[in-house]
Parts: sequence; C-alpha cells; structure tokens
Amino acid sequence: MHFLRKNWGNIGLLLVIALFLIPQTGVPIRVALQRIISFSPSEVAQEDRKIVKNYNWNLINEAGDTVNFAQSEGKVSVINFWATWCPPCIAEMPSFQKLFDTYGNTVDFYFVTSEKPEVVQKFLQKKEYNFPVYFEPQQAPQPLQTTALPTTYLISKSGAIVIEKEGAADWNSEKVKRLIDELLSE
Repeated sequence: MHFLRKNWGNIGLLLVIALFLIPQTGVPIRVALQRIISFSPSEVAQEDRKIVKNYNWNLINEAGDTVNFAQSEGKVSVINFWATWCPPCIAEMPSFQKLFDTYGNTVDFYFVTSEKPEVVQKFLQKKEYNFPVYFEPQQAPQPLQTTALPTTYLISKSGAIVIEKEGAADWNSEKVKRLIDELLSE
C-alpha cells in the first residue's frame, strides 16, 4: 500500500500511456482530442492561391466505375484525402457528413482513399456516412498531390484552391458555409 501511495503519479501516467497505445482505447481517445482542438480551416490568401489546371484524374467510385475529376471543372469542389485508420480523418468525418448533407447537390465532393473497398465500406456502414468515396488508382494532378492525411482542398469554379488544409478541421462551420455560398454565387 505504501508503494501505491508513493508512486500513484507514475502509475497514473503509465496507465494513460497504455490507454493511448492500445488500439481499442487509443483511437477513440485521439479522435475525441482531435475534435476538441479542430477549428474552422483558414482561407488561402488571394495572392497565394494555387490553380488547378489539369482536371484529368481518374478515380474509381464505390460501384467500381471510373469517374474522371474533369467532370468537376467549372464547379465548386471539395477533395478530402483520408483513411479509416487515421484518427484526425475520423475526427473530421461527422462535420464533413453535415457539410455534404447541406451542399451535396450543389458542390462536388470527393472523399479519396487508397484503402481496400471492403474496409472503407464497412467503416461507412458502421458510422452511417453516405458521402461519395473514391479510390485512387493514379496520383492526383498537381497541385493536389499530398502525402499527409487528412488533407482537404476547397476549389472554386475557376480552379483556385481557396482552402488547403492538412489535419482535422471543423468543415461544417459557419465560416466554411459562408465561403462556399460565396463561391457558388460567382
């Protein structure tokens, strides 16, 4: 008993570290922390915006059909690179689902992953997400190439990357909705 009283702080710290390392408890804890610290993403300054010039990018939809990103040229688009094993990706998905529920008919959404379709389908069913998921058989065109997950781009009708965000964010914020409304009215 004396040992426990003397070392309770160290034991508690080891217990917290163990909770983070065990996948069954670590992932939900990291997801919860990401949600707490996720804020609305920032707009790229007008003079710093990159332009998507090449829209020729083949993706595979959930049905196994090839879809070319060129269908979104001249439209407002959201591209999110994500994975089912990525805690920041998981953390931002509820806000993306809400954003998709609001703008799914007016904005082109691309949730792009390189995972196996069975893994993704199981994840989507478990979480009850219905946004469109695409699989990436080839690398995205410049300037949409990234190695960080999650990475999200909000692209204007003219191809300007208005938001480029690495890491989790609150995509259903009033700030993002106002910006999308402005882009849609251009």
